[in-house]
Amino acid sequence: MTLPCRSSAWCRGKLRLPLTEMLLLLVAIFWGSSYGVTKSALLFSSVFMFMAIRVLLTFALLIVPLVRDFRANRNADWHVAIPSGGILFAIFCCEIVGISETTATNAAFLISLSVILTAFMEVVVNRKPLDSYYLLLSVFSVTGVYLLTYSGQLTLTLNHGDWLILAAALLRALMVTMTKQLTLGKQITTLSLTAIQSMIVGLGAFVLLIMQTEFNLSDIPADLSFWWMTLYLVACCTLFAFFVQNYAVRKISPTKVSLLMGSEPVFGALFAYLWLDEAMTLLQFTGAVAILCSVYLASVRSA
Repeated sequence: MTLPCRSSAWCRGKLRLPLTEMLLLLVAIFWGSSYGVTKSALLFSSVFMFMAIRVLLTFALLIVPLVRDFRANRNADWHVAIPSGGILFAIFCCEIVGISETTATNAAFLISLSVILTAFMEVVVNRKPLDSYYLLLSVFSVTGVYLLTYSGQLTLTLNHGDWLILAAALLRALMVTMTKQLTLGKQITTLSLTAIQSMIVGLGAFVLLIMQTEFNLSDIPADLSFWWMTLYLVACCTLFAFFVQNYAVRKISPTKVSLLMGSEPVFGALFAYLWLDEAMTLLQFTGAVAILCSVYLASVRSA
């Protein structure tokens, strides 16, 4: 399925935007907004309580389709979701703790390195030849992210939170490549894959929560603004986003998936500007254009 095009000359080339690529760009918009929203939500809750609430709510929304798919015998290979669920749990830990200890723009830049890392991870995990076209676009995109987050220094000083975000970038690269490898030719629906991953992450977060503190129900935030932010993150940045990622990686190259979602720093910087009052300069705007050009060139290329 592609967008209609009125100009035949324009459409005779490869300048078309398939549905899968459009969904991935929508994920990038949601994820870009998630950094600022997450930082605000963490003002009301501890890291692991917030993580448990967010992901267990996601799992709760997926219980019905999960049971339905099992009853219809569509999940014979359900166990393939376990390794990717473990990786996703590690990503959440690194990202949420990291975001609480660094700026939204730093987080957006460092997580974008998963774009380049995925290109090399696909060679190692999926034994695919290195795609020089996507690698070049990945480097161009990350250069754009560097300009987008440039603060007047030639190098980025990394604190503890930054290192955690960098680890999350590596894990994201591993996540998309492993999901491709594990689900290839396997019988499991994308909804069930997402549900099982959510269950693993949510239970893992809850275990860490009760290990860290004496948990009781009165500790759950009651502020309405916290719940509005959490529901947004659940619906858009967790359930929808991870479903689309699982769906897309089974159809197209993991490197392309990562590159398209790599546009999230553009939206991260925009939301940081609007939500957290962080500055945005002409240089940052130039970086944003570079990222979007990379993403568009990737979008219109098949595979």
